[in-house]
Amino acid sequence: MTVTTTAQTSIPGLLASEPRPLPFGTSLEVRAYLLERDAGNVLVYSVPDLDVSEFGDAGPIARAYLSHGHEAGQGADLPGVPLFVHEADRAIAAQRHIRGAFSYRHTIDGDFEAIPIPGHTPGATAYLWDTGERRLLFTGDSIYLRDGEWKAAVLGSSDRASYIDSLEKLRQVEFDVLVPWLATEGEPILDVTTPAEARRRIEAMIERLRAGADR
Repeated sequence: MTVTTTAQTSIPGLLASEPRPLPFGTSLEVRAYLLERDAGNVLVYSVPDLDVSEFGDAGPIARAYLSHGHEAGQGADLPGVPLFVHEADRAIAAQRHIRGAFSYRHTIDGDFEAIPIPGHTPGATAYLWDTGERRLLFTGDSIYLRDGEWKAAVLGSSDRASYIDSLEKLRQVEFDVLVPWLATEGEPILDVTTPAEARRRIEAMIERLRAGADR
């Protein structure tokens, strides 16, 4: 099942910003997401000209995370909000003030996990948020939605072998909502799934990349 929405999504506690067009992919849009958490609200992804009022009265943002360094050029620092990225993408994100960088898989407050998935970029990272009701996986554009399909983004600078290894890792992660940074304009922005279906779709991506496809 797919869900199209902005602001309050169908997932309790997950708020989406207004869409912005991706400059080098005119049929694609990007969004930032605010995770309402008792331990402090978290912002995932970066978009141009983000106004926190887009999230209504959700409250202050405790932390912000980039899924990969390319996002750094698609937004600006938010006053008083510490920004985090994987150490391997810190140089790519040099135009932003990075408060902290990490290099390993870890969990914060018991419900928010950073999962490094190198390949698209050296420091590409997925984030898994366990709300207690749902397990949401934020994949940047390492897995994104194009016309409802799960797609990869192998660039000339990407490491295909690492990308495949990372997809193999994600295939073992139990989640039931895919929340990418990118989605086709006017199309669903989330994909509510099942762990079994997620594994099947990731396996299909792995097979395409092994065969030489870039998506």
